[in-house]
Amino acid sequence: MYLKRISLTNFKNIAEARIEFSGGVNCINGDNGQGKTNLLDAIYYLSMTKSYFDTADRFTFRHGEQTASVQGTYQTAEGTEETVTVILDKQSEKQVRRGKKQYSRFSDHIGLIPIVMSSPTDTALVNDAAAERRRFINIFLSQTDKAYLRNLQDYNQLLAQRNKLLKLDNVPSDLLEVFSSKMTPLADYVFRQRASLCERLIPLVGEYHRMLSGGREQVGLEYVSDLQDGPLDSLLAKDAERERVLKHTTAGIHHDDLLLTLDGHQLRKCGSQGQQKSFLIALKLAQFTIMKESYNFPPILLLDDVFDKLDSERVGHLMAIVSGNGFGQIFVTDSNKVRLGRIMEELTAECAMFDVKEGQFTRTES
Repeated sequence: MYLKRISLTNFKNIAEARIEFSGGVNCINGDNGQGKTNLLDAIYYLSMTKSYFDTADRFTFRHGEQTASVQGTYQTAEGTEETVTVILDKQSEKQVRRGKKQYSRFSDHIGLIPIVMSSPTDTALVNDAAAERRRFINIFLSQTDKAYLRNLQDYNQLLAQRNKLLKLDNVPSDLLEVFSSKMTPLADYVFRQRASLCERLIPLVGEYHRMLSGGREQVGLEYVSDLQDGPLDSLLAKDAERERVLKHTTAGIHHDDLLLTLDGHQLRKCGSQGQQKSFLIALKLAQFTIMKESYNFPPILLLDDVFDKLDSERVGHLMAIVSGNGFGQIFVTDSNKVRLGRIMEELTAECAMFDVKEGQFTRTES
């Protein structure tokens, strides 16, 4: 499946656009702030029903507008077309449609059109709190495992209710235990899926990083969870008194983290900007590989400003990887048109080049 065309209205700085894409590599060139990233975020919206950047829908509207829409037409492997539409209105709830049918639950759409995105904001995975790394895992697994998404949503609802109880005085212990017992199987499922995913990620991240860096560095990834010490209800029973003092649930999958290392040291502390970016790109390529195996066809790959902070050797290695067999539709943004042109010349896949200025897109060559 690939995105054949997209139509945008009042989406961020894009007033109106209708763009026909290549099923291979699509290169989008333009200065900063012109709309390159906004286009990729619109494509992401069609897969995930929300922005990649974890921002509220109210930041999606073009300045001064009350409504916005994104519509994508996809070419399927069977030769048919599939249309997805996202309609945003400041006065009413968001709508997501597949064809003419409107979803009652957005989660039912997640996974229909698999997608992987790499962005400069991914540095949050290295430098920010554990919540960012959990968010990466959650978005990843939500696309490949419907049960994971349901279990996670149910766990988070119970967690919020349990934390609310803990803020009250003299909460009966048996009531807290009821919540603990309901949360335990949900937490166990999420824990096992996260642990299994990380086991699959570790060798793939290492191999892709070796290909990007020329084997100059060794990277590592480790999953850390409270549930490695036992089931959730047992952990909470042991910590009952401490919970009453702190007034929140002290153990659970909401504390999970990924430890990212470079040559045995924390990537955040010892990695240069280029080394951190290489790690993050390797992580996204590993995600792409696992998702492709799950779906039996490649996800759409969005590479936003990936060449910044990478030396020319790593840029060459990256494009050699993504232009090889097994990759489907790819979107690449860059502010350096000369560099994009050189990359296109070296690619054997079908290509298209677009220029963007003030939210207006022009196809320049293919």
